[in-house]
Amino acid sequence: MPENIHSAGKTAAMNANIKPASNAAATGAATKKSAKSAPSAGELSFQELLQKERTSEVNVSAHARERLEDRDINLEEQDWRKISEAVDKAEEKGVRSSLLLYGDVALIASVTNRTIVTAVDQQSSQEHVFTGIDGAVIVE
Repeated sequence: MPENIHSAGKTAAMNANIKPASNAAATGAATKKSAKSAPSAGELSFQELLQKERTSEVNVSAHARERLEDRDINLEEQDWRKISEAVDKAEEKGVRSSLLLYGDVALIASVTNRTIVTAVDQQSSQEHVFTGIDGAVIVE
């Protein structure tokens, strides 16, 4: 009779998706071991993935692309690298929306989305007032 009670309890536990303690311990140990294991060849560690993501290029919204073209603002690859680094700096400081001053060009960036949302050159900026930002970076 005790065997039937144990079997019934075991069946009820399995039906409730509860594993017996010995299996749960083994599963937990396997999970901990796999979480600590080093990445295999060809895989990037979490830290490497994070660094790769942080140094990725910035996006340019359709609106900003139009403004760059309309205002004849031409930025080269090395310019975009500097702008990307400026977005990284703003992100490190906790900035969500930033004014990036690069020469005579002002860019508004959504740091959170790594996206340039608009661009203004010195001639087009009549009021010299920028709103909706919580930080500014002078790009050198």
